[in-house]
Amino acid sequence: MLIKSSHRTHAAQLLLGAALAALCVAPAAAQTAPASAPAAPVAEEDGAIVVSGYRRSLEDAIDMKRNTIGFSDSIVATDIADFPEQNLSEALQRVPGVTIEREKGLGTRVNVRGLPSEFTFVSINKLATASGSGGRDVEFDIFASELIQSVTVQKSPTAADEEGGIAGSVAIRTARPFDNPGLRLVGSAEGAYNSISEKIDPSFSFLASNTFGDFGALISVAKQQRTNRTDSNSGINFRPIARWTDRAGTTYRNQAIAVLQRDAGITFTDAMKNKIVFLDKVGDRVYQNDQDRLGISGSLQYKPHNNFSLAFDAFLGSYDTTEDEYDAAGYSASSNSTLETIHGFDATTLSSAGIVVLRDVSYTNTQHEFLSKQYTTDTDYRQFSGEMNWKTGRLTINALGGYSGAKRVLDYANLKHVAYAPSRTRYTENGGETIPSANPNTIDMYNAPSKYLFEAYETTREQINDDKYAGQVDLGYDFGSSVFKRFTLGGRYTSKTNERQYGEEKIQGPTRGSTAYVNVRKLGDSPLTNVTDIVGGKDYQARNLSWSQISNDYARSFFRPAGFVTPFQNANYYKVKEETIAGYAMLDLEFDVSIPVFVNLGGRYLRTTITSEGFHQIQNSNGTTGLTGTPISSTGRYEKFLPSFNAHAELTDTLYLRAAASKTLIRPALTDLAYKRTASFSSFRYTDGNPGLKPTLADQWEVGVEKYLGNDGGILAASYFWKKIKGVVQSRLTGEVPNVTVYNANGSVNGVYDFDVYQPVNAEGSYNVSGVELNAVIPFGMFARWMDGFGINANATFLDSSLTGQSDLGVPTSPIGLSDNTYNATVFYDKGPISLRVSYNRKGAYVERIERNMYPVYRDAYGQFDFAASYQLMRNFRVELQGINVGNAKTTGYTMDPSFPTTYEFSGSRITLGIRAQF
Repeated sequence: MLIKSSHRTHAAQLLLGAALAALCVAPAAAQTAPASAPAAPVAEEDGAIVVSGYRRSLEDAIDMKRNTIGFSDSIVATDIADFPEQNLSEALQRVPGVTIEREKGLGTRVNVRGLPSEFTFVSINKLATASGSGGRDVEFDIFASELIQSVTVQKSPTAADEEGGIAGSVAIRTARPFDNPGLRLVGSAEGAYNSISEKIDPSFSFLASNTFGDFGALISVAKQQRTNRTDSNSGINFRPIARWTDRAGTTYRNQAIAVLQRDAGITFTDAMKNKIVFLDKVGDRVYQNDQDRLGISGSLQYKPHNNFSLAFDAFLGSYDTTEDEYDAAGYSASSNSTLETIHGFDATTLSSAGIVVLRDVSYTNTQHEFLSKQYTTDTDYRQFSGEMNWKTGRLTINALGGYSGAKRVLDYANLKHVAYAPSRTRYTENGGETIPSANPNTIDMYNAPSKYLFEAYETTREQINDDKYAGQVDLGYDFGSSVFKRFTLGGRYTSKTNERQYGEEKIQGPTRGSTAYVNVRKLGDSPLTNVTDIVGGKDYQARNLSWSQISNDYARSFFRPAGFVTPFQNANYYKVKEETIAGYAMLDLEFDVSIPVFVNLGGRYLRTTITSEGFHQIQNSNGTTGLTGTPISSTGRYEKFLPSFNAHAELTDTLYLRAAASKTLIRPALTDLAYKRTASFSSFRYTDGNPGLKPTLADQWEVGVEKYLGNDGGILAASYFWKKIKGVVQSRLTGEVPNVTVYNANGSVNGVYDFDVYQPVNAEGSYNVSGVELNAVIPFGMFARWMDGFGINANATFLDSSLTGQSDLGVPTSPIGLSDNTYNATVFYDKGPISLRVSYNRKGAYVERIERNMYPVYRDAYGQFDFAASYQLMRNFRVELQGINVGNAKTTGYTMDPSFPTTYEFSGSRITLGIRAQF
C-alpha cells in the first residue's frame, strides 16, 4: 500500500525525483569520481568467483567493536541482507545480548540483555524513532531490514549519547552514497512460502546510488507482502473463585461453596477467594495475518573532502496489516453460571503459594462464544534529518536536526454470537477444552448453530499521532597533547508528542441505536464456512478439531450500516508532550602505563518538562461511566545529572581490557503519563494513567576482555555487567470506585460491583540485575587450511535478578519480560560462489504478564532454526534460498507451572527463494 496522506506522497516524490535526477548526471561527471573498491561482496581471482559477503560483514562488525571506546556490538548491511529474516528485529537477534519478542511467528520488539523492551532506546540516524506504538519501545516489524546500512547496539553510554536506554541503545543507520562511492545498483526479488497458510508472498527491494565529484545521491525501496496463519489453543487462564463468592446473598455463591465442600472437601473462607482458581476461558483460534510493507530511504550528500560532510536523509514508509481471528471459546466464568461438579482438582502443585487449581469442572451455564474478529492497522512513518560534520584545524563542529513521526489508525470489529448451556471445561496436556457435560441440557458447542444468538457487532477505532523533533550541536577541540586528546561539549533539544483518540460502539441492529437483531437472529441465519476454508491452507494444527463460522467479509458487509464510522469520544482522548533540554561535556584521555590506555569521562545534565492533557471521566449516579468527562491537564518537571566513564587498555595488540560505569535512565511510556481511564468490566477494574510518573534510573558498571584473532577476522569476548535499577514502573492498586453497575451486551444488569483502580507507579526501593555475556567468532581456517571458509559465530547471555514481580499474592517472579538466558549460534561456510549458514536462536522462559495482578503467566523457552544458502551464478547475479523456523517450533506458555498450560500455538515455517543482482 502506498503512503496515503498527500504531504507524505509529495515528500516521497520529491525525494525520488531528486535522487534519480542525481543518479542520471552526465557520465563525464561520474568519471571524475574517485576510484574505490567495489561495494559488491564479490571479487575475481584468476577468473574464479570469490564470495566474501558474510565473512566480510563479520570482520567489519568486529572492527567497529574494536574501535569503540565502550561496550558495543554491530551488524552491517551485508549481514542484515544475507540472513533469513522477516523484518529488522529478526536481523538484530544475532547481535550478542539481543533477543526478540515474537508474536504469531513474527519478530516484533527487541530486548537487550534480557531486560524488557521498553528499557531499550532506539534511534534512526541519531534521532529517537517514532513507530506509533505510544510507548518507548519500538515495534521493529514496521521496518524493512533491506533499508538499513548498519545497526550498533551500545551497552555503555557516553555523555554525548542521548539518554534513555537502561538496557542499551540501538542505533540504526541508513545508507549514504559515500559509504560506497561510485555507481551502485542492487535489486532483489523473492517469493516466500508459509507452511500453514500455503501461500506464496512476494518481496522486492532496489537500491541505486551514485557519487559524482563532491556530490552523491542514494535511493532505496523495499516492498513486501506477507501472509501468515497461526493456529492456537489458548486463553486458558486462572480465574479466582471470587467470581461467584464475592456475590453475597446469591445462589451462585452458595452453590459454589457447597460444591467445593462436596467434591473437593474444601471449607471455603473469604481468605481463600483468590487462592482457589478455575479455567476462565478456553479458546480455539485461527489467525490470518496479511501484511503490506513499503519502505523508502534516500540520502543526498555533499562531501568535498574527508573533513566536511553535509547530508540530508529521509526514511519513509507504510505498514498495513489486516488480521482475521476466528475464535470458538467456552467462557466458564459467565455471570449467570457457577460450579456444578468438580471432577478433578490439584492442591499440591502450587501448594507453596497456597493455590488450589480446579482442573476439571462442569459448570451450570457456560457462555459459549463464536467470535469473528478483524483488526486492521495502518501505520505511516516518516523521518527527515540533516547532519553536518566539519573539522577545521583542531576544531570539530557537528550539527544535527530532524523530525520523526508516525500515524497509526486501528480499526477493530468483533461479531459475537453466544449460547448459554451447561458444559465441562478441563485442562489437556497442551492446553484446554470445553466438552459436553452430563447435564441433559448440555450442547456440543462446535456443532449447535441454532443455539447461538446474535449479541453484538462490537467496533472500536483508535488513532495515534507520534511526533518527535530534535536539534543538536556539538563542538570538539583536539589538544594534540600526549594525555589530553579531546574535549567535547554539546547541547540537544528534543520535543516528543503522543496524541490519542479512541471510540467504541456496539451495533445491534441495521441502524444506530436499533436492537432489531438481539435475541432474534441466530448464528445459523448467516452463511457458515469452515474456518480453514475461510483463511485457506491446512487443517487446524493445534488440535484435531474442525468448526465453521461467519467470515469477516460477510460480517462487515451485513452488520455495518452504510457509511458507518465509529465515533471518537472525548473521555478517551489524551495528549502528552515532553520537552527536554540537555547539555554535556566530555574529555578523552590517552596515556601509557607500560600499556596504552584510553579513557572517556563525561557528564550529561537534562531537564524534562511534561504536559499531560485529557478528560477525567465522570461517574454517573446510576454507576455507569460518563462518555464526555471534564477537561483536565497537568505539568511536571524533573532534572537529572548522568555521569559516565568508559575506558579500555590494550594489553597486547590483540588483547583488550574494557571497563565502563554510568548512570542512565529510561522515561515512562507516554501512554502511562496520560490522563485516561480504561475499564475492564470482566475484571471489575479501572486502569488510570499517572502524569506524576518519574523516570526509572540505573547505576551500572561493566568489565570485559576481548581477544582478537589476528588477521583471521575472529574474536573471543567475555564481560560481566551489573545494574542497580530504581523507580521501576509497576501497576499498583491505588483506589476503589464503589457500586459500579455492570451491564450485559443485551442491556440487562449483570450486577453491582466495587471496581479497583490500578495505576502505573514508581515502585519504592531498587533491584539488581547482573549477568555474563559471551561472544565468539571463530573462523576454522585458522586451525587447518582445508577448513578455510568454515566458521562459527555464537553468543550467550546469562542473567540474575533480585526483583520479584508484581503479584498481589506475593508470588515471587522475575521482572516481566526478563529472560535468564539467551543463546545464538550460526555455523557458516563462505568461500567461492557458495555461502551456507545455519543458525539457532533460543530465548529462555520469561514472565509475559501477571494475570489479574496475581498469577504470573510465563512464555516457555523458545528455540528456532533458520538457514540460508546462496550461489553466485555470475559476477552480478546470485540465487538465494532461506528458511525461517525450519523445525516448525511451536510457541507455548503456562500459568505458574507447566502443568497449567495457557498457550499452544503454531505459526509454521517459511521458505524463501530469490535472486539478487548487483552492479
